[in-house]
Amino acid sequence: MKKINKQIEENPLTKEERRTQFIENTEKMGIKHSFIFDEAWEVGELIKNKREYREKIIEFEKQLLSTDGALVGEEMEKVNPLKHLFADGCYIREIFTPANELIITKIHKITHPFFLVEGELSILTEDGVVHLKAPHNGITLAGTKRVVYTHTDCRFITVHVTSSTDLQEIENEVIAKDFSDEEISLENIELLKKEITLKKEGGELLPHP
Repeated sequence: MKKINKQIEENPLTKEERRTQFIENTEKMGIKHSFIFDEAWEVGELIKNKREYREKIIEFEKQLLSTDGALVGEEMEKVNPLKHLFADGCYIREIFTPANELIITKIHKITHPFFLVEGELSILTEDGVVHLKAPHNGITLAGTKRVVYTHTDCRFITVHVTSSTDLQEIENEVIAKDFSDEEISLENIELLKKEITLKKEGGELLPHP
């Protein structure tokens, strides 16, 4: 494995070289795959990009939290007040974020819809910076953690499927403590394939605070 990693770092193969290698090894070993090369390539590239992004955002978060004026916990909630509503099997969360605020979101481990009902903001994602303006809605995919900057006062609403009405229980259900959580692991191939499919279908996979 060390030799393979060294080869990838020092002399990475092109996509077409990898395709040839994939076909030759498949025929040589008599393997019948349940996927085609392009599917394997897309998943591999997604894993690579996500791993690099996760490492960078964790490091950036550490640096940000070490600066003067950084808010967490109750202090942050005073500036970013929350509203909690419940319906049959649903938890609805609304958050207000003032203008000119830089936020690093928690790690979401359950895919769910979000609604930007007021304001404008920019979001740093694996694919670059995305600008959103209300009214807007989209999907936050499991494993999402992003950097958000609010250009104006903003109001977000998210909906989560749960039978609980206990806020701590709900947080434990929908928020991962870190990226080592099995539900959002980069080894969760089905989750990665789901993200690729949603992107191809034009689905908006973006986060919220």
